[in-house]
Amino acid sequence: MLKLHYAPDNASLIIRLVLEELGVPFETVLVDRGSNAQQSAAYLKVNPMGTIPALETPHGVIFETAAILLWLVDRAGRMAPAVGSPDRGAFLSWMMVASNGLQIDLRQHFYAERFTSGPVEDHRRIVSTRLRGHLDRYEALLGEGHAWFGSQDPTALDYYIATPLRWFALYLQGEHWFDLSHWPRLKSLAERIEARPAMQAAIIAEGLGATPLSNPSPAIPPEGVAL
Repeated sequence: MLKLHYAPDNASLIIRLVLEELGVPFETVLVDRGSNAQQSAAYLKVNPMGTIPALETPHGVIFETAAILLWLVDRAGRMAPAVGSPDRGAFLSWMMVASNGLQIDLRQHFYAERFTSGPVEDHRRIVSTRLRGHLDRYEALLGEGHAWFGSQDPTALDYYIATPLRWFALYLQGEHWFDLSHWPRLKSLAERIEARPAMQAAIIAEGLGATPLSNPSPAIPPEGVAL
């Protein structure tokens, strides 16, 4: 049995969604961010980086969102181009942009004080420009008609990009530039993903509200805290 170490409405949500989409049985282990449990000695034995998520597997622990996603989809043989597919390289490239660009820049915006010694708001303005660039690029990519992004059958990349749209809307402190309707293809992706059975299961598990991607409200989780 896989064990997902998670916190409500954190990056672990992306992993939960893909596990649900794949129909893979899993258990969850709450990492209580309210008590900073991600930095506890017990959790650091699971994930020495002290980040969420981590996935315990029969072959050891995997951490970092992109690594977990790729392990899951390759093991299942679904939700990604196969290793020998001509589309594999492009898919991996955009997965890494999500991991090393979009996800990192969201963290830099949310926790700006950790990443700059200068004025926090100046740092956030710089990061906001990068975030808008990420949205523009994924919006354009959706218009190119790839089977591995935005098609009828969702891929890991669909979930990796659609899920953070709720955090743009909820947590960009003091920012007013984000309106999902400015990126209509991304909005359509969000609406399709939030209607999936996988998202409906996650809504119940993490208290995400009826429209968690297209028109999100703060999470009210049944356990732990969303931070």
